[in-house]
Amino acid sequence: MTISTADTTPPAPRSQDALLVASLLHLMSNYTTRVDGEQPCVKLASVIERHLCALSRLPNIDPVLRATCEQLADQWAVVVDAKLPPPAPTRQPLLARFMKGGWAGKTAPLAG
Repeated sequence: MTISTADTTPPAPRSQDALLVASLLHLMSNYTTRVDGEQPCVKLASVIERHLCALSRLPNIDPVLRATCEQLADQWAVVVDAKLPPPAPTRQPLLARFMKGGWAGKTAPLAG
């Protein structure tokens, strides 16, 4: 009879910070990989920013890693803001336009 020397203990569960770092590396790699002249995806940049923020908020994270993630999150926020389309101009509500006199030329003449 032989005795197995193989380790039979189950693997330890992965920590949250290791999973976030791994996913961040994957996302950042995909952000830089583009097909001929294709622009980087603003949604992907936004996801990277959110992952960096989540990683910086983990309670047991190393202070150097926390500071790095916070700085990178700020830099990615600038990238996201620069890529977003400008907001559409806001229109006044119908009643406000009517009260302002914007409809004066569109009324029917009064019978006199």
